[in-house]
Amino acid sequence: MMIILQDLAKKLIAFGAPLVALASCGGSAHVQSADSLTQYVDPYIGTGGHGHVFVGANVPYGAVQLGPSNISTGWDWVSGYHISDSTIMGFAHQHLSGTGIGDLGDVVFLPFTGTVRFDRGQAGDPQSGAYSLFRRETENVAPGYYRVHLDRFGVDAELTATARVGFHKYTYPAQEIPKILINLDAGIGWEGEKEGHIVLENDSVVSGYRYSMGWAKKQKIYFSATFSQPVASIRVADSTAVQDGKSITAPRAYAELTFVKNPKASDILVKVAVSPVSIANAKQNMQSELSGWDFAATKHSADKAWNEQLQKIRVETADTVARKIFYTALYHTMIAPSLFNDVNGDYMGADFKPHRLDTGSNYTTFSLWDTYRAAHPLMSIIHPERVPDMVNTMLRIYQEQGKLPVWHLVGNETDCMVGNPGIIVVADAYLKGVEGFDKDLAYEAMKESAMKDDRGLRWYKEYGYVPFDKEKVESVAKGLEFAIADWSLAQVAKLRGEDKDYSYFLNRSQAYKKYFDPDLQFLRGVDSQGKFRPGPFDPFHSAHLANDYTEGNAWQYTWLVPHDVNGFMGLFGGEKQFLTKLDSLFVVEGDLGEEASPDISGLIGQYAHGNEPSHHVIYMYSYAGQPWKAAERVRQTLATLYTDQVDGLSGNEDVGQMSAWYVLSALGFYQVSPAGGPFVFGSPLFDRATLRVGGDKVFELIAHGNSADNKYIQRVKLNGQVYDKSYISYEDIQKGGTLEFEMGNEPSVTFGVANDARPYSVQ
Repeated sequence: MMIILQDLAKKLIAFGAPLVALASCGGSAHVQSADSLTQYVDPYIGTGGHGHVFVGANVPYGAVQLGPSNISTGWDWVSGYHISDSTIMGFAHQHLSGTGIGDLGDVVFLPFTGTVRFDRGQAGDPQSGAYSLFRRETENVAPGYYRVHLDRFGVDAELTATARVGFHKYTYPAQEIPKILINLDAGIGWEGEKEGHIVLENDSVVSGYRYSMGWAKKQKIYFSATFSQPVASIRVADSTAVQDGKSITAPRAYAELTFVKNPKASDILVKVAVSPVSIANAKQNMQSELSGWDFAATKHSADKAWNEQLQKIRVETADTVARKIFYTALYHTMIAPSLFNDVNGDYMGADFKPHRLDTGSNYTTFSLWDTYRAAHPLMSIIHPERVPDMVNTMLRIYQEQGKLPVWHLVGNETDCMVGNPGIIVVADAYLKGVEGFDKDLAYEAMKESAMKDDRGLRWYKEYGYVPFDKEKVESVAKGLEFAIADWSLAQVAKLRGEDKDYSYFLNRSQAYKKYFDPDLQFLRGVDSQGKFRPGPFDPFHSAHLANDYTEGNAWQYTWLVPHDVNGFMGLFGGEKQFLTKLDSLFVVEGDLGEEASPDISGLIGQYAHGNEPSHHVIYMYSYAGQPWKAAERVRQTLATLYTDQVDGLSGNEDVGQMSAWYVLSALGFYQVSPAGGPFVFGSPLFDRATLRVGGDKVFELIAHGNSADNKYIQRVKLNGQVYDKSYISYEDIQKGGTLEFEMGNEPSVTFGVANDARPYSVQ
């Protein structure tokens, strides 16, 4: 997803930043053991093009994402970093990864020497403002670690992190006076009012907070920084004045810290703990997670934390490029959701009041319109221990704001994107039998969220769809996404024996039929009188935030019925007509128009892999008894729309969803049904994959005779027994066992063809 920003700075290729770099270049070697999986992660993948991925130091699902922020702004800088840039304004402690909107970039530290102005600086003027140029060859990027040389100041900066603490190591040149700028003015994205507070508590501790209004309207982050050397002097400043002193509270707050000059090159270590609740909690977080000063050990622990999570899936393949793409993708799926509570259990609620957990963890950064499709289903397989905390977080959000989250960011409901994706994620956990959350509360939360009158639901409830004359934009997309959530809720009602609710929500989930034009065979905008939108109908045309679809056109949105594929096929008159239309999707070409969303990317015909509503479509072939066509398109997508280059993603990473599609599809299956499974087979990319699926259980996938040519499944065995289905249930995966594919270079005339072998849409 995206919102277009005016680009406020030019790409800085003129300063010599190469467009391709290796993760191992520059700095000291990142030593790893032979069985390390972090060695296969390349964090540069997705930093070019429109991938928008985070670059820096963090641990899986951590509250801190400590990394560089460029001075440039615009859509391609919403993570703070783009591979085309060669500037660093400092190192911020929170970043988004792969979003289409910018925010965070809070609490910026910049090591420097000499004199700098307290402002952002101007691209193209390397001596203005508070920033430095850098050269790509001095960067060293790995999971949990970042290093760079700041050319303007001659400073080497190294970063690592724990869950709630960023750890900086700055090496200054000999004979220079070491300085550090704390910048509470800088942020990423569109910010309105803001306030920063900085106080020097003693000669080695600086604390404060930053309030701001951005995409998340009420952002609060508290911090406490401890320095390994005493601060010799401090100057504090707002946007208009500079003064000597120990504290400041101002809309634009800065602090310049000066340290004693060392005749030899000197290191200054800085630990910065953050909290969503208070400075006192930030200090407690630091004491709990990073009481000492061993940078190397902390870096090693971060690498170990990433390895432990990457070890959830081990793949065997001779294709070293695919292995790199795979583990980078798996890494990207674990940057968020991000931790949003302190070590004592305190968190800031969606009601903007502090609360305390009794147990478990609280999370934020829920890009649910994206991630319900693959990222959360992947989590349910390899991180089942985390799912209860994710659901419980969503239930707390429901209790605090009156509905399940839509797109939640640092305690704020942004209401970004369409539909009710929180319902889908909670229903998925419920239907998969996940324990550890209140099932009655979950059902209540889903029902209440489905009955709100906001975001188009009022009209949806009244008419059974969203009319375009009542909801002026994105009416079709809103109706289709509401229907998907309603189907998910209906299945939970059915499981609970809530027959009245089941019938009501299942009936609502058929809203897609109201949009179907049988003459043109597209889903189209319909008014409150039941009439299709008048005028010439162009299924290729797209107008961003100005037509009946969300970041798409009629060709792409016609297929957004993952919850009732069998019923959807019937609208076309049968399987043959459905398959003819589906085949056309991947070959038709047309003009999207000048107003089309840039998110319509990664095109194969009009299949748009660069945006999430298309992600299930390839697997629809299996519902119609032609799984070999799914295999062809899966392999094509894996091979052409994901690469190991900096622009290796075909669209925004979208907080792990783009990468989760790769991970699941490379393993050989994908969850089409929005909640509960099953996982539909495509074409496994690797010879063998071993999944840790919870506890000591292991699920092994073996593809015999696998190759680029041998991409078609011929036969399948599950635990040594012949298995004739073209899908597998979540329950069978979680039991552990062995799934064997026999691959061939021609489509099988029998596998997945029979009606009882196909996946089906439960109603």
